[in-house]
Amino acid sequence: MSPRKAAARTGSRSRRTAASAKPVAAAKHVAAKAAAGKLTAAKAAGVETAGVKATVNGAASAEAKHLAATIEGDLREGRLDTLTPEAFQALMAALCRSYGTQLEAGADFLPVADRTSVSPTEIMTTTSGLLKAANLAVFELGMWQSWTGR
Repeated sequence: MSPRKAAARTGSRSRRTAASAKPVAAAKHVAAKAAAGKLTAAKAAGVETAGVKATVNGAASAEAKHLAATIEGDLREGRLDTLTPEAFQALMAALCRSYGTQLEAGADFLPVADRTSVSPTEIMTTTSGLLKAANLAVFELGMWQSWTGR
């Protein structure tokens, strides 16, 4: 009997379901606090809104643009080792958190400026890696998109 069938018979949850439940529970907790007026989504994310733009960290933005230019230049020259895997993972995690937090606070921009700056294959490869890192399936992404309208 396959592990999936065995899990279904015993009623045990798959690793993906158990892992997915934690963020969902956390999101429901934050949403419940926000609904009760105890916490706004922006405050939960650490971003101030109320019609006022959060203070933009110009130094961090300049550093990010410089790092992006360095990575792009190295890629053009065939150097693939600009960032260690650990540095890459830390940067990707921070960018994911930042993008998610900004959207929750009401920002409305896409993570990539235009369709020509990154190829569709690069987008799909990155998306696939992010889903795998979070132990999520494309089905779960589709369900989340239909629930949230994003």
